[in-house]
Amino acid sequence: MAAAAARDQEQVVSLRGKVCLVTGASSGIGAGTALLFARLGARLALNGRNEEKLKETAQRCQELCDQKPLLVPGDLADEAVVRGMIEQTVAHFGQLDVLVNNAGILKMGTTENTTLQSYDEVMKVNTRSLFYLTQLAIPHLIKTKGNIVNVSSLAGLRAFPGALAYCMSKSAVDQLTRCAALELASNQVRVNAVCPGVIVTELQRRAGLDEEQYTQFLESSQHSHPLGRAGTVEEVARTIAFLASDAASFITGVTLPVDGGCHTMCPR
Repeated sequence: MAAAAARDQEQVVSLRGKVCLVTGASSGIGAGTALLFARLGARLALNGRNEEKLKETAQRCQELCDQKPLLVPGDLADEAVVRGMIEQTVAHFGQLDVLVNNAGILKMGTTENTTLQSYDEVMKVNTRSLFYLTQLAIPHLIKTKGNIVNVSSLAGLRAFPGALAYCMSKSAVDQLTRCAALELASNQVRVNAVCPGVIVTELQRRAGLDEEQYTQFLESSQHSHPLGRAGTVEEVARTIAFLASDAASFITGVTLPVDGGCHTMCPR
């Protein structure tokens, strides 16, 4: 049934021939998005910090679509890397149709104990680099009447204790999405965001959760998410693909929760 549903979606959602740049594509939501985009016919430029894992993603994409992705690896905290990604993508493909701003980091910390260094690291990757990449991509997206999909978070829509800088960074991404959507609408460039809830990735482990804590974190989704479970990378990727495609041609400025209904919850 899942395979049939995927085939049905591919009949409606197509990225055939579109040049798509996906950041953070070495793992998690970024890798899942790259794989789905490959199946939908996109021509891919892929960024990630872990070059070995990025190559693995690229190989899997090539097996799906018989097209070799362009690799533009590097840390988005480096401005030269950000500039080079756009320059290399346009030089290689001659255009840019879709930018998926997915790369991000999570660091735990409260209002009382978040260090300035930790705060700066999160904001530099999650917000500053995303803004700069968007700014550099705009002239090329205007030419193709392309679009941007930002990967934000439920943490941008709702407050959660213990992840202050992350919540602030994702709230900023949501506001950037809305502002850019208004400013670019006259050029027929759409800007949207997905706001995932708890998704099974390595994000929380990289932030310092051990296996027991991570298991408890996933189990809590049975109660915090009305659908009774954590989400999958594929479920987020399908939403990104929809927003990036012409199937969403009259949608801009949305921050769309992909969270099993968690954003509707309220403590009682």
